[in-house]
Amino acid sequence: MALTDIQIRNAKPKEKAYTLNDEQGLSLLIEPNGSKGWRFRYRFAGKPKMISFGTYPDVSLLSARQRRTDARTLIASGVNPSEIRKEEKREQKAAAANTFKLVASEWHQHKIEGWTVGYASDIWEGLEKDIFPHIGQRVISEIKPMELLDVLRRIEERGALERMKKVRQSCGQIFRYAIVTGRAETNPASELTGALKTAKSKNFPHLLAPELPPFLQALSSYHGSLMTQLATRLLMITGVRTIELRAAEWVEFDLDKAQWQIPSERMKMRRTHLVPLSHQAVKILNQIKEITGRYRLVFIGRNDCTKPMSEAAINQVIKRIGYDGRATGHGFRHTMSTILHEQGYNTAWIELQLAHADKNSIRGTYNHAQYLDGRREMLQWYADYMDSLETGGNIVHGTFGKSA
Repeated sequence: MALTDIQIRNAKPKEKAYTLNDEQGLSLLIEPNGSKGWRFRYRFAGKPKMISFGTYPDVSLLSARQRRTDARTLIASGVNPSEIRKEEKREQKAAAANTFKLVASEWHQHKIEGWTVGYASDIWEGLEKDIFPHIGQRVISEIKPMELLDVLRRIEERGALERMKKVRQSCGQIFRYAIVTGRAETNPASELTGALKTAKSKNFPHLLAPELPPFLQALSSYHGSLMTQLATRLLMITGVRTIELRAAEWVEFDLDKAQWQIPSERMKMRRTHLVPLSHQAVKILNQIKEITGRYRLVFIGRNDCTKPMSEAAINQVIKRIGYDGRATGHGFRHTMSTILHEQGYNTAWIELQLAHADKNSIRGTYNHAQYLDGRREMLQWYADYMDSLETGGNIVHGTFGKSA
């Protein structure tokens, strides 16, 4: 006799599990804990089989009967419903392992050997902050262009067009990786050309010498994070890239010798970079060491000491002291280059200090130590010059570090 909803609702658990039969192989198993689960028994290729249809009342009597009908149709067509169910579970498991975040992580690990540590960190930071919270858990093959566009427009609305460009490029590479590894068939990032704003091509904003005194004084008066204030000062007087500074580790520094050796894997040109440190730079590093000396990183993240300071940290300091749009962390390199060239310092020293590629392949093979003494003198003059500008003193141009 066919079951009714009233009969099912009134069925009480017993000491042992028991079954209420419907028709055509469908039944309801009542467990001692009160759970009521649908079962469908059938024969396939002469052998008895059984699959479950879920639990009541999540699956109603009407729904269970429809599932039974669908299963019987498959059997009549020579298809085993159990095999279909297993395939569905395999697909669900595969989908769970192919979320955007998991594929992105695999892509990142695949590419990381060819990147500097700082660049790899920046790529992952951009994805973690702007992409994963929105589509990280989505199955990558199901993400459509409009969905990705909505996520990227959140960055666009902040005015962070360079950041958006980098993140979109990363997404495009992740989707291409998913395609070649069989996890996706299309690349929605490639279809967004023209749908997003593009940043105007321009040099990084930088300060000229006459603009430095008020900037340095404003920086001294900054009452925010001491760590980012010191990082900004160190960036100004060393000429390294922001990414090289943020990912610096204490093991790279020999403060007794006043030297900083940045390993090749963290350098854009993939060459070890030796940076002589001025007295001022050593003093700053000793201040920082009192704060982060027990950690691996010199400039630790605000919320995670195992990660470097945020990419935006130094530019946020610049913005808060009133120089938004007029200066950037990267722009300090341009300022240094301009001033040192005006002072007549050896171009090779300056280019080597800035870790630029040397167009002269022979000179480019020289060991960094060849110009170390000259660069040390040059950087000490530059740090003294910054101090003089801040305090209203004067260092005579052309005397290379000798006070007037």
